[in-house]
Formats: sequence, structure tokens, C-alpha cells
Amino acid sequence: MTQRHDASRLILFNKPYGVLSQFTPEGRWRGLKDFIAIPGVYVAGRLDADSEGLLLLTNDGKLQAHIADPRFKMEKIYWVQVEGTPDEAALQALREGVALNDGPTRPARARLIEPPPVLWQREPPVRVRQSIPTAWIELGIREGRNRQVRRMTAAVGFPTLRLVRAAIGNWSLDGLPPGSWRDHAIDQFKPSSTTR
Repeated sequence: MTQRHDASRLILFNKPYGVLSQFTPEGRWRGLKDFIAIPGVYVAGRLDADSEGLLLLTNDGKLQAHIADPRFKMEKIYWVQVEGTPDEAALQALREGVALNDGPTRPARARLIEPPPVLWQREPPVRVRQSIPTAWIELGIREGRNRQVRRMTAAVGFPTLRLVRAAIGNWSLDGLPPGSWRDHAIDQFKPSSTTR
């Protein structure tokens, strides 16, 4: 058991825009192999190619399942730049759960981020319209449906322009530039028993 624990790894990676949550590139999207050359680690929870931010990789199957499986309700925090300025009614709708075509979402944590988060420049830059303001929302969810955050903001009338995952459970992007990664000690993993 100790030997297996010592060999376990958890990698925190700040995934840039245009990179898939897989090692092999596909079409116009790059793969993780362009950034991470560590054998035997696998993605724990996906992030779309057109989304940015925290992606976790591990060689520990139990940890991978705990991170990725929605049954464990590990909260994921997203910073979402939306078109328009959401009012309190829109934020409350996100908090209560919105109806999507695959059923209602669970309640989420939602708040405006003012001032906006200080982030790196995205390549390519986000296309904005001069006549329409943008705003940033911090959204915390405990499920992981396909393109869920984008569908949630669209459902309340504010399409997503840029999506950055800032944290998964206790792990965050703090001090991690885009395209870079760092090891995180497995013994610092504390499964969350909090449920909503």
C-alpha cells in the first residue's frame, strides 16, 4: 500500500484554449502530449477544447474516479465571461437550477465577479461586440454534463464568451500559468463529504 501511495501522482495543468482533454491531437485541436510528457497519467474529468483552466491528471484510479464521478459531488468552480450583464433574477435562476434539454440542473452557486478576474490573454482573443457589455460570473456546480456551464448561462439569456475552470474541490489554478503543470502531493487529497 505504501509503495503504491508513493508512486501515485496528481498533476494540476492549466489547459489553454484549443487543447483537448486527451493526449492525442484531433483535427484543429492540440493534444495534451504537447504539454505533458508523463507516462501512465490519465485525465480526471474533462474540459472542452474551447474552455480553459484547471485539468487534473493522475495515475491513481480511485482518485480519478472520485474527481470525475458526479456521485461524489466535488464542486467545480468556473469563471464565465458572458455577453450582457446578468441581473439578480438570472443569478437566482442559476442558483435554483435551470431547465436544460436533458433535464433540470442541480442548484449552483452563482455570483457576479467585480472587478473581473485578472487572467492571461486568450489566443485567439474572445470576439466581443462594442455595443454589448460583458460581465463575469463565478459559477460553482457539482455535476458535469456535456457543455453544461455554457448551456446554463444561455438558458438564462447570457451566452458564454469565455470559460475558465478555476478550481476542482480544494485544487485551484493559483500561480499556474496557461500551458504549465505542477505535481501535487497525493497525501494532501482529502475527499469532501459535503453534499448539496
